[in-house]
Amino acid sequence: MGLLILLLLPLASALVTAFSGKLAKTIALIASMITLGLTLGLLSNFSPDTTTQFLVNYPWIPQLGINFHAGIDGISMVVVLLTNVLMPLIILASFNHKYEKPNAFYALVLFMQFGLLLVFTALDGFLFYIGWEAALIPIYFICAKWGGKDRIKINMKFFVYTIAGSLFMLLGLIYLYLHNPAKNFDIQSFYAMHLDLNEQGWLFWAFFIAFAIKMPIFPFHTWQPDTYTEAPAAGTMLLSGIMLKMGIYGMIRWMLPIVPMGVNTWVPLVITLAVIGIIYASIIAFRQKNAKRLIAYSSIAHVGLIAAGIFSLNVQGLQGAMVQMFSHGINVVGLFFVLDIIYSRLKTNKIEEMGGLAKSAPQLAIVFLIILLGTVALPGTNGFVGEFLLLMSVFQYNPWLAAIAGLTIIFGAVYMLRTYQGIMLGNTNAKTIVFEDIKGTEKIVLYTICVLIIVMGVYPKCLLDISKLSVQNLLEIINQKLTAGI
Repeated sequence: MGLLILLLLPLASALVTAFSGKLAKTIALIASMITLGLTLGLLSNFSPDTTTQFLVNYPWIPQLGINFHAGIDGISMVVVLLTNVLMPLIILASFNHKYEKPNAFYALVLFMQFGLLLVFTALDGFLFYIGWEAALIPIYFICAKWGGKDRIKINMKFFVYTIAGSLFMLLGLIYLYLHNPAKNFDIQSFYAMHLDLNEQGWLFWAFFIAFAIKMPIFPFHTWQPDTYTEAPAAGTMLLSGIMLKMGIYGMIRWMLPIVPMGVNTWVPLVITLAVIGIIYASIIAFRQKNAKRLIAYSSIAHVGLIAAGIFSLNVQGLQGAMVQMFSHGINVVGLFFVLDIIYSRLKTNKIEEMGGLAKSAPQLAIVFLIILLGTVALPGTNGFVGEFLLLMSVFQYNPWLAAIAGLTIIFGAVYMLRTYQGIMLGNTNAKTIVFEDIKGTEKIVLYTICVLIIVMGVYPKCLLDISKLSVQNLLEIINQKLTAGI
């Protein structure tokens, strides 16, 4: 019952918010805080073992074997926690913006939260697909209505990319249903299916394309930089902080255990693409003069390392992916919020038009530096733990690829620190000399993010323990199926 309330509360809150007028942002914040409280309640009662807990299972379309079937294990708990920690921060970060039709804006944000939670808890393939599409619809309208000047053209590219990937996944789910002796969409019955290598090969691509576009992995990434740049600040935070985790989660939860032979066949290609993406995105980031686009390319590099770790098919890779999903979500939301604060005062994202902000905004300079250090994986910050595990996993697969993938840390440190220097240090200009330091809700959001970065960096065990046994159990399923040739 607790999980059902957690799933339905954002949907109900979205409906209330849509008709709430000027009270929209307050209602949205209260709803997101209640959702966070419910999540922490579930976490306090969660047993970090191999079982799926807080089960919800109701017949939905019984003629087709479709149930409203959801639950939480250690893998889904991490992303559910990430979603519901970030949502109130993202809503609070938007408080200083005066959106046209704020009730529609905040209702869409909450509806997206509903879709995301469905994706991260669904144990029925049809329900997973419904959540996948439900999360796409609101972010499309958020970007199309409140984005930048080129939002229509760029948003259409984003929509076409993602809907095309979704259709591939839908074909894969339908195929699994038609060939499933149980004639249902239940995830455990999908896990138990005996599929030959040819079937797994094409099913792998059906799922991989959908997930790779959402993350995104090179060369499926071309929609991302423009969309991140033109989206409104809250939209960019939702896309980068939470929505791309749908692709990572989908790979771990649905693709690896259902088609392990297909995955094993294409591991060399995928890891090579991931490593190429790391280098490519890092080189492009070096050349960016727009701070928002720079962070967008930085995100592609980080996601490339996560993908390489996942396809290494070992405990370190999957555990590293879980930790890095959480860390990346926290860090990237912090980075984009800092840039949003700067843009709200200077009306520019061009690094060359900034400079010397630390002199007039020392508090912003300190929190920006902490978030940046977490992003470049400084030991003692949240980014270090995940990247260390991911590099270790790739090293076990291929030391040479690990050496190349490790360049993401070096490159990231160079372009991120150079960006910090360009924005915060150096000479001031007519605009930056009168720059106002952070205040009010800005402090709450950024201080919270900094605390999370430090706590997770100093004591990562609290997060690792949540997913450890579930990850090990998933790998056992994968290895058993590979051994049996199914």
